[in-house]
Amino acid sequence: MNLRITLVVATAIGIAAPLAASAAGAPYVRIVQPADGAKLDAMAQNRLVYEVEPGPGGDHVHVYADDKEIGILRQLKGSYTLETLKPGPQTLCIKVVNKAHTPTGVQQCVKVSVE
Repeated sequence: MNLRITLVVATAIGIAAPLAASAAGAPYVRIVQPADGAKLDAMAQNRLVYEVEPGPGGDHVHVYADDKEIGILRQLKGSYTLETLKPGPQTLCIKVVNKAHTPTGVQQCVKVSVE
């Protein structure tokens, strides 16, 4: 209980709360934006908005575009600016990983069309 309050306060004052510090709960990854099936502008800086509960085995998350790692995130909730994406269909994923950077199986992916 005290841990969750600390995370809320730390996040509210701008301190990034590490994923491993979350209280144990049902693990999940939720990609809030873009939606599955969204059309993205190839020339724009698109944002990936997310929420994560890593679970007891998770340490941080990796971001992937078509199975290529493009970023590492250490916050439970936030956004990530995607570099310019190549035109065509893309699969964007966020995967919870452990300290050894091995995926724990908790993930979410969305398929987008980049035009």
